[in-house]
Amino acid sequence: MNAGKPVLEVAVVVIGYDDAAHVTDAVRSALAQGPAVREVVAVDDCSTDGSAGLLNRLAASERRLRVIRRRVNSGGCGTPRNTGLAAVTSPYVMFLDSDDALPPGAVDALLAAATGAHAEVASGLCVRRELPSGREVPWQARLYTHHAVVPHPARRPGLVHDTLCVNKLYRTAFLREHGIRFPEGRFPYEDVVFTARVLAAAPRIALVPDRVYVWHVRRSAERLSISLDRAGVDNWRARTEACRQAYEVLLGSGQKELARVARAKFLDHDLRMYLRELGLRDAPYRRAWWELTRAHLAEYDAADWARNPAAPGRLAGRVVLACPEPRDLPRLRELAARPARLYPPYARTEDGTPVWSADLPQISLEPLLTRPVAELPLAVDAELRPHAGSTRLRLRLRLHELYGRLAQAGPEAVEVEWRHRDDGDVAVCGRAVPASPAGCPGRTGATGEATGPADGRPTETVDSWSAETVVDLGALAAHGPSTWDLRLRIRFRAGVSREVTAHALTGAGLLRRRAVPSPRHGVVLVQPYATHSGALALRVAPGARGVLSVVRGRLRRLLH
Repeated sequence: MNAGKPVLEVAVVVIGYDDAAHVTDAVRSALAQGPAVREVVAVDDCSTDGSAGLLNRLAASERRLRVIRRRVNSGGCGTPRNTGLAAVTSPYVMFLDSDDALPPGAVDALLAAATGAHAEVASGLCVRRELPSGREVPWQARLYTHHAVVPHPARRPGLVHDTLCVNKLYRTAFLREHGIRFPEGRFPYEDVVFTARVLAAAPRIALVPDRVYVWHVRRSAERLSISLDRAGVDNWRARTEACRQAYEVLLGSGQKELARVARAKFLDHDLRMYLRELGLRDAPYRRAWWELTRAHLAEYDAADWARNPAAPGRLAGRVVLACPEPRDLPRLRELAARPARLYPPYARTEDGTPVWSADLPQISLEPLLTRPVAELPLAVDAELRPHAGSTRLRLRLRLHELYGRLAQAGPEAVEVEWRHRDDGDVAVCGRAVPASPAGCPGRTGATGEATGPADGRPTETVDSWSAETVVDLGALAAHGPSTWDLRLRIRFRAGVSREVTAHALTGAGLLRRRAVPSPRHGVVLVQPYATHSGALALRVAPGARGVLSVVRGRLRRLLH
């Protein structure tokens, strides 16, 4: 780029279908990128809600905007993106969905990186923004910690994990020279295949730590996005097909290592995501899902399973592949959690080899015996009970022994955090008796520490360690109506630690939803619950207004 006035070099292709509520906002976010954007090509996929009319009115006052209306709906995202790609005239191109946005400076950051490094592709950080809360979660953040230039994708195999097409700037001629297009028609997860085609062409890639794309997640929308609409088994069928095609594209181009990484990514990401939700589905879905998964995993070879054999996704995949019918779903859900939790039974063969269970001795867990303690899938039970005569709760924790690894490592303490679901703030939960006095200073950013029984000494049940602490509802209620996730850090001898979540125990006598008297708020409504992955979380609503907000939220969900 010239040092003076920026050159008009970038086209942004915006696609949409029946999204009149958001499409013009997306287009405006592209136009607002400034003079580096030569053109915005908005492709309307034969909408019926007036989207095309809104775009045409905007184009009448904005010369850089061109609207293309498709005469027949394609049923997917690939075809309209291809339509837009064929129409652009700029040296570089980006893609934007109608319900998302480009943050200020995104195009400049990517264009500077691409031109400065003479790269065919520039890629930056995408953030998933949960609406309406505004909570943001970075996507594949470890790839975008600093500026970097990757001369060949094989030099950075982790790029396979970033399957998005929207957080990237592409040299238009590069895509056209290699014939790189999206799958046509109704093909969910088309960007998985597109990204594989890009990597197969071995581009030079520039990486930037800048936020370049905001992915809006609207879980309460009447029409869910493809990535959120996972209730039907066809969604899983489409995902496995996209992953299969991505593998074949990479393998066919000679990128064998990237192809292996693509299969590993399926186990670590895709499989674990759906396993966490499998228990929520009905029996016909589970059987169909299980059959599809086994068919997909049957294509894996010995080398695929040999890579990092103790990884949670590989262990779960081997169980699925070994069993013709769905089984062990609660245990697989825990293993699919992040961080992973491997729950009992901890079976062994006659020669002492750790195995998945007595009736699945072919699933060896022997690699766990040498896996670093900081990477073990430790299992912790957590239960909340009322604390007599106070606004506090008692949190009881039980850490399960794992084939003798914990006794060897020596648990010394358990640090306890309650982490705010939306903004990530941490509230104090108190200190366990007898290691420290009861009470909780309520200072944001501090952590509770449960010592005492969790000092490395086995309890009466020699297969576990236990600890107890208190949860100060006042510290949590100070944030207003909120949701808190329990996070634990188990500290061992020699300074080793492992961050884990805890399995939520339910049953008679355990705390359910209840109103707790509070000197400050009058009343605090508290509800412990298990997340999709089985982890303990806590909803807190202080005061009459907080209780009313919970009631309103429940009514909205029921009506939806």
